Amino acid sequence: MRPLDSDGVPAGRYAVRLACGEADMARAQALRGTVFGRGDADSDAFDPEFAHVLVEERASGALVCCYRMKVTLPERLRHGYAARYYDLSALESYGRPMLEMGRFCLHPDWHDPDILRLAWAVMTVVVDARGIGLLFGCSSFAGTDPAAYAGAFALLATRARAPMRWRPGECAAEVFRFGTLQGAPVPELAQVPPLLRTYLAMGGWVSDHAVIDREMGTLHVLTGVEVATIPQSRQRLLRAAAARLPDRAALVPEKDG
Repeated sequence: MRPLDSDGVPAGRYAVRLACGEADMARAQALRGTVFGRGDADSDAFDPEFAHVLVEERASGALVCCYRMKVTLPERLRHGYAARYYDLSALESYGRPMLEMGRFCLHPDWHDPDILRLAWAVMTVVVDARGIGLLFGCSSFAGTDPAAYAGAFALLATRARAPMRWRPGECAAEVFRFGTLQGAPVPELAQVPPLLRTYLAMGGWVSDHAVIDREMGTLHVLTGVEVATIPQSRQRLLRAAAARLPDRAALVPEKDG
């Protein structure tokens, strides 16, 4: 497909596309391994079920960002990646298609905000093309010590817990319940990872507990963003960026998970 510039029009610095073939997958898995500090490629049995978005620098071909996404229906939630760690039965009555997202990685040597704009533009294309009502996935914190993020969890507990009707339940082997925070830690937005801060700014919510994921060496919370509650000003910006993407149909996954 044609490359894009920072405004999403052809012939600029970055290109965005879906992965195609084993070589693309290997590059995405290698970047994930780098970002997650695993020392080698990061892969799992769910990779074949997802479409993988790649953002590349045009001149060098460097992969600067990747993530995976899968369109799913409420009745299929229990077969997805997030269902390994969270009881999602409350969402089975949601009534609209959902987009499960994960493994969002930005290369540590690249900090250009245009990269994230392109990544979000692709999500917006898929949301509108497939009538998505909810974006969801696991938002990670580095390390497995909940005490290191007491301020972040205090903020999430008081300002961002999921509505009861959608709230994820527990099913992971190890969890940290926000209700067990000792003392009265001061809520600290600075402790919240940047990607999760973006979701919260869009009206996102989280589970009432964090999963201690020793396999990945992270803590994570189930995060949901209901499309209808995203502020109108943000929706206009996202759709304006999406409208400038060429070959939008090629960015929409062909099958549901």
